[in-house]
Amino acid sequence: MKNKTLKYLRVIIRDMEYAAIAETYSLVESTTKRLEMTDYLVELFKKTPPDVIDKVIYLTQGKLYPDYMGIELGIAEKLAIKAVSRTTGIRESEINELLKKHGDLGLVAEETIKKKRQMTLFSFEEEKKLTVEKVYENFDKMARVEGGGSQEKKIQYLAELLNLASPLEAKYIIRTVEGKLRLGIADMTILDALSIAFGGSKELRSFVERAYNIHPDLGSIAKRLAKEGIEGVKNIKIELGIPIRAMLAERLPSLEEILAKMGGKAAFEYKYDGMRIQAHIGGEKIWLYSRRLENLTEQFPDVVEAIKGAFKGDEGIFDGEAVPVDINTGELLPFQVVSHRRGRKYGIEKAMEEYPVVLFLFDILYLNGEDLTSKPYPERRKILESVIHETDRVKLATQIVSSNIEEIKKFFNKAIEDGCEGLVAKNVGEESIYRAGAREFLWIKYKREYKVEIGDTVDLVAVGAFAGKGKRRGTYGALLMAAYNPEKDRFETVCKLGSGFTDEQLAYLPKKFEALLIDKKHPRVWSELDADYWFVPKTVLEVIGAEITLSPTHTCARDVIEKGAGLAIRFPRFTGRWRDDKSPEEATTTKELVEMYKNQIKKIG
Repeated sequence: MKNKTLKYLRVIIRDMEYAAIAETYSLVESTTKRLEMTDYLVELFKKTPPDVIDKVIYLTQGKLYPDYMGIELGIAEKLAIKAVSRTTGIRESEINELLKKHGDLGLVAEETIKKKRQMTLFSFEEEKKLTVEKVYENFDKMARVEGGGSQEKKIQYLAELLNLASPLEAKYIIRTVEGKLRLGIADMTILDALSIAFGGSKELRSFVERAYNIHPDLGSIAKRLAKEGIEGVKNIKIELGIPIRAMLAERLPSLEEILAKMGGKAAFEYKYDGMRIQAHIGGEKIWLYSRRLENLTEQFPDVVEAIKGAFKGDEGIFDGEAVPVDINTGELLPFQVVSHRRGRKYGIEKAMEEYPVVLFLFDILYLNGEDLTSKPYPERRKILESVIHETDRVKLATQIVSSNIEEIKKFFNKAIEDGCEGLVAKNVGEESIYRAGAREFLWIKYKREYKVEIGDTVDLVAVGAFAGKGKRRGTYGALLMAAYNPEKDRFETVCKLGSGFTDEQLAYLPKKFEALLIDKKHPRVWSELDADYWFVPKTVLEVIGAEITLSPTHTCARDVIEKGAGLAIRFPRFTGRWRDDKSPEEATTTKELVEMYKNQIKKIG
């Protein structure tokens, strides 16, 4: 069967009929073996004219262009049903019934068009053949049509293809426009097939994959291979405006194992809980891409302006993380907050105000025409530091270089307190190049295996405040809150509280604390944070938080759990309840917070 089919492909491929692709898809679906899939693709690619091979590749991926261009083919199922109905003359209600039966509109199209062909008096073989170019052209029109009457035009473009299609072709046309091609062909399988078809051997895969990692456009790479051979692919370089596939980290469970893997010393950076961003700067033109190579430029105009103001060069490509931040507490917020910024076409200005982000940069891949990916990481970090002027909205990833376990643990606790997921250890040897698209032990994640969640509210004492920023300018942006230590008769800081207040409450805060304002920190307050305002510790507020963490910054129960660390409450929120019924000495004690921490650890263990 395979030989017969391949012979068929060789015969019809002269005019690049869409049937060649459809037949290949059918063969691919008939096997679960990757080697067989690769064989079918190799045969198809070998016989595809160089001028259309990019289109064949994109269609096989179920798309029209590389992801970073942001042009999507998807069409609503209702419109596809109308197109099938219009082509076959079968009522939409009947099409829907068949869809319920088969669960696949592609199969419905195949079945109904087959019946239509059987009822016609002329032979399908005598009809005009459907070409790859025609399919791609109509798909492209469907993807780009906008405005009034666009739905009807999409139906027309699709129906035109279905009228020309064989039953098998119709099946894959419908699946493609619905985004349900699902052949099981990964990009890596296509890379293998391209290496064999145009390089003569799978051994040349490393060159093709390198090109793909720095220029993730398989259609473009295939065209270069078909026209120029492997040497053409070797000449592919990093290009501004075309995203580079992100380097990824492996994971190990202990700092000891990480240091052993890194040769005893490593750079340790905060692992931010945000959105991976690759920023390209070419003069006045700036592009932002996600880890999945989606173009995010229009969704984050504030990041565009921020990076433009922070970069001291002409051209550059940077790797970083966009992290939502509470501008009044400085606290890094969870990823879910920044996700509110994704996919917006409208209300972007309001989203920028409600969900501000800071871009933390941790690598530079390209500078003023020079590819930096082959330079060791410490050298790239120095270059990064030299070309970025830190601002409120663009900062360098917090980092230490160390071989000392205790120092790294303290840094880890600080990262958790600051709202991060943990640390990323980075190799600092000569081998520490940027391996685009790879997941290797040059970068290693170190995260907590537990989370200490608060199951109840706590009552804390306001001992100070920080000046408001943004919309809170003119009032307090956050209060400095403390627990009571009865043994030492002092108040020990545990968090900054800026969430949960209504606009009216925020406006009233300076008035509420006016009588308690003092020039310097109260003698009964132990704080290593320097507040903008200090209060007599008297006012008690009810607070709920996400979890309790170890903190090198806050003083609550310092050294009790771990030397050099206190306790902090992450993501604290005012419940709205002022505990006027409680004296400050009746607030939640440091001992209570220690017990809450220990009890939760026991439950986890």
